[in-house]
Amino acid sequence: MSNATSQKLTELAKRRGYFFQSSSAYGGVGGFYTFGPQGAALKGNVEDAWRDRFAIGEGHMEIDAPTIMPEPVFEASGHLEIFDDMLVECPECGESHRADHVVEDNTEYEDAESLPIPEVEEIIAEYELVCPNCGAGLAGTAIEDFNLMFATNIGPGDAQPGYLRPETAQGIFVEFPRLKEYARNTLPFGVTQIGRAYRNEISPRRSIIRTREFTQAELELFVDPETSEPDLTLVEDVSVRLYPAAEQQADDGEVLETTIGEAVADGTIADPWIAYFLGIAQEWYASVGVDADRFRYRQHLAGERSHYASDCWDAESEIDGNWIEIAGFAHRGDYDLSKHQQHSEERFTVFRQYDEPKTVERAVVDPDMSYLGPEFGGDAQAVVDELEALAARDRTAFDDESVEVELDGETHEIPVGKTGFAVEEQTEAGEHVVPHVVEPSFGVDRLVYTVLHHAYREDEVDGEERTYLELEPEVAPTFVGVFPLQSDDGLESEAEEIAAALRAEGLSVTYDDSGNIGRRYRRQDEVGTPFCVTVDYESLEDGGVTVRERDTTEQKRLPIEDLPETLSALRSGEAAFEDLEGGTSE
Repeated sequence: MSNATSQKLTELAKRRGYFFQSSSAYGGVGGFYTFGPQGAALKGNVEDAWRDRFAIGEGHMEIDAPTIMPEPVFEASGHLEIFDDMLVECPECGESHRADHVVEDNTEYEDAESLPIPEVEEIIAEYELVCPNCGAGLAGTAIEDFNLMFATNIGPGDAQPGYLRPETAQGIFVEFPRLKEYARNTLPFGVTQIGRAYRNEISPRRSIIRTREFTQAELELFVDPETSEPDLTLVEDVSVRLYPAAEQQADDGEVLETTIGEAVADGTIADPWIAYFLGIAQEWYASVGVDADRFRYRQHLAGERSHYASDCWDAESEIDGNWIEIAGFAHRGDYDLSKHQQHSEERFTVFRQYDEPKTVERAVVDPDMSYLGPEFGGDAQAVVDELEALAARDRTAFDDESVEVELDGETHEIPVGKTGFAVEEQTEAGEHVVPHVVEPSFGVDRLVYTVLHHAYREDEVDGEERTYLELEPEVAPTFVGVFPLQSDDGLESEAEEIAAALRAEGLSVTYDDSGNIGRRYRRQDEVGTPFCVTVDYESLEDGGVTVRERDTTEQKRLPIEDLPETLSALRSGEAAFEDLEGGTSE
């Protein structure tokens, strides 16, 4: 069981090079953190593990899109209009706070983010809530919507407006017309991306849990809403802890212990694709070190869901008695691709081939351009486009002698005889379909924090208190420490050769010859190094070394020549330390 508190973990992280506030020489800036040598390695290993499971393991492609995108992208996506948080500014000290956080931190309301602003203002007044910074009352202070986008300019002079992306997803969606060609226009197909995103948080807090710059690992799976289905037999037996919306709203609601198969069968999880990804993510989280007893999936309430989502579940981890979101699993429908198709000149569809050709009736127009040209001049093509759209959606509009079209807010009447309107029988081999999108979106920074928090341990060894990180070998930033027992040319030379051989095997190695052996063990325990190799004077005679396992502190004597193969097997899970042959070393 973890003994961590956020304070203990933050102190260890700073001391051992996991993470710390950026630009501290200049006082630091809230919401920005630097991952140190250990943290960068842990974060990279977590990203590699995610890539192996969700990109390579699922057979999906990966891209790397720019972090700055032009304004029209976010006009289409809706981020410029509705990507807001509730801001309340203290009337005394001027400090800005997220109003929903002020409510959640000081009342029984657990999901104030889903409430409308007037209701949040009423709660602040009812509970006489105060500024977390100076204690001044906030009742009567107006709450405003604050857009979280970071704005910039692309180029000099009359530059093109741009924004730092608030999510990596838009970099995938805008490239769909090209990406579908790489997938041979066949659904379903997935595109992944691991990269930075930016949100101008009102009140970043809790170290790397809520920051203004962070890393996301996202998968956008494009599916045919009528024909694409996952193979749920692959995950039906996976055990999960679910907190559905109905349980959250019930007086005696509780987390359900069930399996993916049972949850789908009884309708707790309605969307099969979300069920599939919850299943594979459950097992993956365990593999990187998330404690299953401190992990759950919580369904979004209706008022909480993003504007694009028909259903959404969050993966949540328990930290200091609180649940934090570390991933979201959403069915975004056709919202994103339809919006970009409307705002661009590209086709965001995939052609679905029919089993057999179909004969259908289609309303078409073939306007008389000798009439439209002189009548509308340069707007003639826009009129044609409007007539085509009208014929597709309401052929009865052409039943009278004239038809109305709207152009730049002005209504024009056009004789039906000049539109070339007709209903024709056409034989079609298929149809163009706007795919739906299923999105598992992982917050890498929060996951790294969770892994560290859940791995934190305190115990006693040989009468001394010890702190160590019980990190999974797959993600531990350093896999093995190599030490000469004493400062001796012969021991140091042998230890350096062993370290080089292990690095050549692809293992992450640290070499340490400073301080006594016990102090060196404690240093490696505290950064989570699973194994330590000590070269002593017997090593020069019998070709053996002492290998120590981090969690139990058990030691075994193993041949030097077998070390690369043995340690590689331990890292991959093909071997267990307790099963290794070799004498126990004291």
